[in-house]
Amino acid sequence: MSNNSDKLQGRRKFLTGVGLAAATATVASSTQAASNTNSANNGFTPTRHDEDAWLDANSAGHRVFIDTSTSSGGVTALNYASNIMVGHTEGYDDGAESDIATVICFRHGATPLGYNDAMWEKYGAQFSPMLSLKDRNTDGPFKINPLNQSEQDFGNRGNTIDSLIARGVSYAICRKATGAFSRRLAGATGGDAGAIFDELIANNIPNSRYVPAGVLAATRSQEYGYSLLYSA
Repeated sequence: MSNNSDKLQGRRKFLTGVGLAAATATVASSTQAASNTNSANNGFTPTRHDEDAWLDANSAGHRVFIDTSTSSGGVTALNYASNIMVGHTEGYDDGAESDIATVICFRHGATPLGYNDAMWEKYGAQFSPMLSLKDRNTDGPFKINPLNQSEQDFGNRGNTIDSLIARGVSYAICRKATGAFSRRLAGATGGDAGAIFDELIANNIPNSRYVPAGVLAATRSQEYGYSLLYSA
């Protein structure tokens, strides 16, 4: 009886040891896997392209990329950019607007907001309904870029394309969406889509650049350390 009892206890000790060893191995394996994953993530270095080098041109200590795809979002984007700078200068003892590199991106439905007044004078009758906009002063289509309107006209609190450029803001415009709008304009006016595209490309707002696609610029900006803010 004692013999059997000793054998049973020995078997239990053996199984307990096996279970403990297995559990220890599992924990060690999981820890190692997590370590490898963290190492891989921490060691990630995004591929650089010459086309994205402009994102690194501003050496300011803070970087913000404001993405917008709607006309109302374009107005809000201007206000966001101003609020960020005001909050920084008022809330931090050593804060200056030059501490912040801000890019506002007009893409998708907001893309025409990246075209200058000459294009809005020529195509405002088409752009205004496309963007569901109406000039409150005339109750008709805009004849200049809406973001060059004053506060009482458009709700942008006095923030305009030019006033924000003076404060260091730059702009990105979706080239892909510009192609789509050129085709829509061609259909509405009977013009040539290719010629209209070239015209729009040549008439962007000051301190702006065309990017292959607005959504692409938004993702690349994060690889360059920009905080991404969407303006609806």
